[in-house]
Amino acid sequence: MTHSRYRLLIDDLHEAASSTWVVARTSSEAISLLELHGCPYEISFDHDLRADDTAMAVVKKLIETDLDSDGRFIPEDFKFFAHGANPAGKENIHLTLQSYLNQRATRH
Repeated sequence: MTHSRYRLLIDDLHEAASSTWVVARTSSEAISLLELHGCPYEISFDHDLRADDTAMAVVKKLIETDLDSDGRFIPEDFKFFAHGANPAGKENIHLTLQSYLNQRATRH
């Protein structure tokens, strides 16, 4: 599977630090970008988005899509960061996604 070489910032308030980032304000917007352009090589997640929306929906979609593609959706050089004001949310993103990536690495 080919991967798009882009970086994704998921954040409902902040602008990207440079034009090398594509910005999604909601989880559904981020998921649409994943579906249209594939998995970016880097994602910066803000856990708390608008209203009841969180970036965990994107984390779950990444994992599901990678499992459905037999580990070929998320690139090998994938990097991610969790930022924002919710420490528990940041930790949840980090632990969920890093645990999956660690498990995937042992299968390959």
